[in-house]
Amino acid sequence: MLTVLRVPAYRKLLTAQVVALAGTGLLTVALGLLAFDLAGGQAGAVLGTAFTLKMVAYVFAAPFMSALVGHLPRRAVLIGADLVRAAIALALPWVDSIWQIYLLVFLLQSASATFTPAFQAVIPVILPRERDYTRALSLSRLAYDLESLLSPLLAAALLLIVSYSNLFLGTAAGFLLSAALVAATRLPRIPPADPAGSLLHRTTLGTRIFLRVAPLRGLLALDLAVAAGTAYVLVNTVVHVREVFDRSNTDVALALACYGAGSMIVALAAPRLLDRTSDRSLMLTGGILLPPGLAAAALLTWTEQLPVPLTDHSWLLYLGLWGLLGAGTSMISTPSGRLLRRAATDRTRNSLFTAQFSLSHACFIITYPAAGWIGAAAGQPAAALVLAALAAAGTVGAVLLWPRVARPAPPIAGSAAEGTRDGR
Repeated sequence: MLTVLRVPAYRKLLTAQVVALAGTGLLTVALGLLAFDLAGGQAGAVLGTAFTLKMVAYVFAAPFMSALVGHLPRRAVLIGADLVRAAIALALPWVDSIWQIYLLVFLLQSASATFTPAFQAVIPVILPRERDYTRALSLSRLAYDLESLLSPLLAAALLLIVSYSNLFLGTAAGFLLSAALVAATRLPRIPPADPAGSLLHRTTLGTRIFLRVAPLRGLLALDLAVAAGTAYVLVNTVVHVREVFDRSNTDVALALACYGAGSMIVALAAPRLLDRTSDRSLMLTGGILLPPGLAAAALLTWTEQLPVPLTDHSWLLYLGLWGLLGAGTSMISTPSGRLLRRAATDRTRNSLFTAQFSLSHACFIITYPAAGWIGAAAGQPAAALVLAALAAAGTVGAVLLWPRVARPAPPIAGSAAEGTRDGR
């Protein structure tokens, strides 16, 4: 899998991604501590609003910014987004009001919503062979999983010697280093997006292609399943571990590590798996794993709240379930870029990657509140069952929307540049 690192442009861009992710991880920790300083016991509500604004930026700012800057050179877009993120990170230590957090978080995440799809759309151009691109997708997934595991540890180590406000400096340094690496990368010539049509036409182009190509419709349905599993784990793990199982903060980290480990195992195995099976088979397998995994979590959290738990081994079973959920989400997320790559033309590639970024995060606007509000109002088993139902709906929808043999979609009327190729 590491053979793709021999390509200098990809090696530099992957390094840029890793350092930017590390900076984002530091930002998450520092933002929580800043919210506590400003809001005390209401810090959770502040962070909840900030994360909702993050999703809103991802859903609405991503397609708008893609249409707005699509005609610009890709290197300039990436560097500009990194510089904006660095400037906002440097402004955060000076915040003294809650509304300022909301404003800066929205602006920073809007810049991220500009950077990430543009970055993702560059990789298949640098690595045109599907075999190489598949390995790049696995490495990208590993980078995200490792960031979720290592960034909190890095933040904890830094907090032993500096105040939390200095973590924002680390965030800015990560974005600046990312910009420098992009500037030092020789990118292939990428045709700009077609400037024809209104801003609204260009903003909705990727979504319209998504709705017309069978594999992408299936991916959209599976995005709901991924959002259901991910939201339940991220929102409710701390509640399960501390209240249901009555265990320590260290065990919270252990449970999340098991989820990340399941994802990483699949990411490492994905290139070999995809040499032997289709994207559809692997992704639907992931979708099939998620609903029973969430239903089992509902049963486990319910039995643990009985006067006499069924077994003393339930904690180990819980860790295993989290590993299963991580594996299921990775089976869907890791190959998804292959579907986008096949469906795209040079002029629609950025629009498609932006649409996937936006639509997949739109699913979290449904699943995050479901995981948190239902869990608080009706209990953890009820939240798990609702999310299991959403995951099942997404998987069934994918089976129906993505038949085993799909007919090619005809070109979108009025623009030959918007034609797409169907994927398997």
